[in-house]
Amino acid sequence: MSAGRILIIDDEPQIRRLMKTTLIGVGYEVEDAKSGEEGIEKMSQFHPDLVLLDINMPGMGGLAACNFIREDKNVAIIMLTVRDSEADKIAALDAGADDFVTKPFSTPELLARIRAALRRVPAMQATPDRLQVGSLIIDFVDRTVSRGGEPIHLTPKELDLLRYLTQHANKVISHRELLQAVWGADYGHQVDYLRVFVKSLRKKIEPNPDQPVFITTEPWVGYRFNNLPESSISESS
Repeated sequence: MSAGRILIIDDEPQIRRLMKTTLIGVGYEVEDAKSGEEGIEKMSQFHPDLVLLDINMPGMGGLAACNFIREDKNVAIIMLTVRDSEADKIAALDAGADDFVTKPFSTPELLARIRAALRRVPAMQATPDRLQVGSLIIDFVDRTVSRGGEPIHLTPKELDLLRYLTQHANKVISHRELLQAVWGADYGHQVDYLRVFVKSLRKKIEPNPDQPVFITTEPWVGYRFNNLPESSISESS
């Protein structure tokens, strides 16, 4: 039985060969493409569960390809980048990626990221189907978010993170608990990694990301989702 279907989109032949051999060896069905254009064409033929997508490619770049692929909300996307800057990671998340891996990466790390992306967060007890906090409306059934009537695009992983925080509204959730609940047991100590996702999520849902009201930080501990009355939420830009 296949562990899942993975499409590799990378312009480096040696990287494609290495990842394809590794992934087939652990039970995945794998196809590969050398460009964003070819990868998008293969999407409709192969119907992958997950795409490994290089951010830097000639022609259609990785971010443009990611935006196109993200139209299918059922496909997980992991971006591969050679630059370990926060700006690049935020750009990947904004384009719709669920995760990012910096080259060069270890095989165990890549496999752990793939397992986490494919696993998603299972349905959680006591999670409402729909939540409204001020002008922020989150529909977990339709997987849609809006604020002030304007739709907000969240990646599947960002929505999973928001789901876990709202399930424990008004309580501080430790970095370790959040990482392990949303990404799996392998992620308990990667606080910087979590910080990138929280920054991206705040940028999308907060009235003022520099002064967050929905997702606040408990220094050295974790994060809290505040279920606030509308009157206490400023809509300043």
